[in-house]
Amino acid sequence: MLVESLSVAALAVVLICAVVRPFRWPEAAFAVPAAGVVIASGAIPLDGVRDEAARLGPVIGFLAGVLVLARLCADEGLFHACGTWMARRAAGRPRRLLGAVFALASVITAALSLDATVVLLTPVVFATAARMGARPAPHVYASAHLSNTASLLLPVSNLTNLLAFTATGLSFTRFALLMTLPWLVAIAVEYAVFRRFFAADLDAPSEGAEAAEPPEMPLFALVTVAVTLAGFAVASTVGVDPAWAAAAGAAVLAVRSLVRRRTTPVAILRSASLPFLAFVLALGIVVRAVVDNGLGDALGRVLPDGTALPALLATAAVAALLANLINNLPAVLALVPLAAPSGPGAVLAVLLGVNIGPNLTYAGSLATLLWRRIAHQHDHDVHLGRFTRLGLLTTPAALVLSTLALWISLGLLPG
Repeated sequence: MLVESLSVAALAVVLICAVVRPFRWPEAAFAVPAAGVVIASGAIPLDGVRDEAARLGPVIGFLAGVLVLARLCADEGLFHACGTWMARRAAGRPRRLLGAVFALASVITAALSLDATVVLLTPVVFATAARMGARPAPHVYASAHLSNTASLLLPVSNLTNLLAFTATGLSFTRFALLMTLPWLVAIAVEYAVFRRFFAADLDAPSEGAEAAEPPEMPLFALVTVAVTLAGFAVASTVGVDPAWAAAAGAAVLAVRSLVRRRTTPVAILRSASLPFLAFVLALGIVVRAVVDNGLGDALGRVLPDGTALPALLATAAVAALLANLINNLPAVLALVPLAAPSGPGAVLAVLLGVNIGPNLTYAGSLATLLWRRIAHQHDHDVHLGRFTRLGLLTTPAALVLSTLALWISLGLLPG
């Protein structure tokens, strides 16, 4: 009983400190000692630690490569070009700007992960709205929601997807094919609700809108990203870890940036976010301790078997609820091993829950917490009531309809 209580307490400390970030310390400052405590107490044996490290190692390496790739794309001017394109596409009309933000955020989240949308695109959205004289709220909230919702498409789009990808037993391409329809449906639901919810902001006249120059697209960066994405698919097909494709793409842009003196080795290392990588590993160890000491049995009793539509809906709902209770990373770590025996459809339903569900509350995902800090840095007040009302209008509808879309995809693309 003592070991179970200690594991739960360690997880609670890690999650609370990840949300509050006391002293502005990185999440790893609390997660790594917590992992040490559960190991020292015997809550997880050393064999379990090694197994967890072996399971998460390729995921962490992949994440590092994608983070470096996204940062180097920003150095190449990709996100500045995106801002210019959004301004030209909007032509001074807030509703058209919202459509442009939805399109860009969805593509960037899918291709470069939700971290790129939150950290690199959100400041560009603020700047574009300010240049147009438009109210920022609809467009900034869109970047937050789509960093979660639009991360359904590819295994590389979200850390939760990476953690679950191996358990699905799917190739990179088949994962994408099965998730395309749910991805499109979820984004469409979000867009429809946003247009109604923010109608007053979107109908307000723009003040001081400026004509934007044609964007200078960084073709080298775009080609590198496209080739890297193709490399993910090829690597998965031939049994090579996709982390190597991510490393190759990041290396190509890194060499170019170093030669042109646009970056430094230290900046590249910093962009890999080593403290966050340590946090992911430590969190995995703590969650494994909690799952092995009671949580797994409890979740196993409520998680349905099979991939019939009612089972998929229930699985997605449980995943969404757990993500809002303990954050989506621990939720996926806890649920994927339990869902895997029911097949890839069940694991994908878990991903629907842990990726769409976090739009309901601040604490649902680390990306939302990071987005809130960025919004505050731009002197934009994020109101809890408004965020929650928007989440209540979008999340249940997007979750139900995207799960229905997944069920249809599984029926249309069997095998």
